[in-house]
Amino acid sequence: MKSKLSSTDTESLLAILKERFEKNQNRHEGMEWNKVQTKLEANPEKLWSIMEMERTGGEPDVVAYDKNTNEYHFYDCSAESPKERRSLCYDRQALDARKENKPKNSVIDLVTEMGISLLSETQYRELQKLGKFDTKTSSWIETPADIRKLGGAIFADFRYGNVFVYHNGAESYYAARGFRGALKI
Repeated sequence: MKSKLSSTDTESLLAILKERFEKNQNRHEGMEWNKVQTKLEANPEKLWSIMEMERTGGEPDVVAYDKNTNEYHFYDCSAESPKERRSLCYDRQALDARKENKPKNSVIDLVTEMGISLLSETQYRELQKLGKFDTKTSSWIETPADIRKLGGAIFADFRYGNVFVYHNGAESYYAARGFRGALKI
C-alpha cells in the first residue's frame, strides 16, 4: 500500500482542500487554513488517507478541532454517500458469508485499507448539524458489537428533516448505500 503522495499530488490535494475549506466556513468556524495545512504537511501518511477519501468521492473537510489532543477532525462531506464506496456489505465476515452475488469488497476492509475510521452514530449526527447529507442515499455507520454479533449492521440517512438510524443484515448491500469516513490529524 502506498502511503505517501508525490509533491504534485500533495499540492493538488492541498489546493482542493483549501478551496473546500474556504467555501464551507460554517463547518470550521474559528479555524485557520494555514494551521490545518501545516498539520497535513507534517503527516504525509494521513495526507495519503485524505487523498483516498477524496479519490473515492468523499469530499473530506475539517469539521472539528480538539484542543486537548491538538487534532483536526476530517469527515467525508459529500452531499450523498461517496459514489466509489457504495454496494458494499458491512465487513469481511458478512462478505464471506454470501454464497452468490458477492459485492466487490466490505466497508470495514476498505476503511482499513484507506487508513480512516467509519463514522459513529454520534459523528454522523454531528455531521448532519453542518448541512443536509444523505438525502437520497444512506451510509453504513459503526455498528455496536452486540448488534454485529447477532448478524446485523446499522446505517443512517437524512429524511423529513431528521436523521434516521436503521438496521440491516450485515451481508446486504445496495447501490445507494456507501459509507462515510473520519480521520484525525
